[in-house]
Amino acid sequence: MSGLDNIREMMRRDKVFDFVEQKRLPFTGRRVVIPGEIDATHGPILYLENISVSFDGFKALNDLTLYINDGELRCIIGPNGAGKTTMMDVITGKTRPDSGSAYFGQTMDLTRMSEYEIAHAGIGRKFQKPTIFPQHTIFENLELAMAADKHVWPTLFAKINAEQYERINEVANTIGLTDLLYETAAQLSHGQKQWLEIGMLLMQNPRVLLVDEPVAGMTHQEMDKTAELLKSLAGKHSVVVVEHDMDFVRSIASTVTVLHEGSVLAEGTMDEVQNNPKVIEVYLGE
Repeated sequence: MSGLDNIREMMRRDKVFDFVEQKRLPFTGRRVVIPGEIDATHGPILYLENISVSFDGFKALNDLTLYINDGELRCIIGPNGAGKTTMMDVITGKTRPDSGSAYFGQTMDLTRMSEYEIAHAGIGRKFQKPTIFPQHTIFENLELAMAADKHVWPTLFAKINAEQYERINEVANTIGLTDLLYETAAQLSHGQKQWLEIGMLLMQNPRVLLVDEPVAGMTHQEMDKTAELLKSLAGKHSVVVVEHDMDFVRSIASTVTVLHEGSVLAEGTMDEVQNNPKVIEVYLGE
């Protein structure tokens, strides 16, 4: 390296350190972590550590610690009242924990963010009951869900461009509704409505999908298609599925987490979990 190159390198590094100092940002090696950037370089994309939540004296979560890796498909199971819904409420900002920390990547503190900020940052949630627009077509539902400027004037005068049109068709193909794109959502079966809602979340380009009991009320054929859909999303997205149907869980999960009384009771493969004496006692043996 020449003397001039050395000077340039020193100036570049000085500017980086000045930037880190002024913004009080973490600096590791040569990588500066920027606020708002999802940093999953250490593996996990969701960090829940020592989370506790109480409602009128009832501890819905009790020192819960859970890590979800970037791109993995994780199933969360447990008896009613185990804390599954409250866990998702904490991740999405609906409920603030009494204690503990919740991070999206290594830099985004979910406990200091609003529900809108968390959704905008890349965490999408699908509730058990589909929330779609039944009188609109599948195309229109996906268009309305698109990640874009949702202020009044841009929405009123927006015209869909070729890239957005292609994205809608891509998502419709992913959820298996391409042939029904211009049918109204009210005409869909229960399973198809669930897929449409997943598609609406995908239009927002989330890094993490929280999916609550996706196969409740589905036919066996719809369950099989849902399993294939969720498995196809893993990798590009982290998918967290809360489900009671053990056959469905077995068909999709490599790692299963069992919650009980607001804490992690067991974690491992489905076989390991099903053969765990504590899990059999409090859940599977019911």
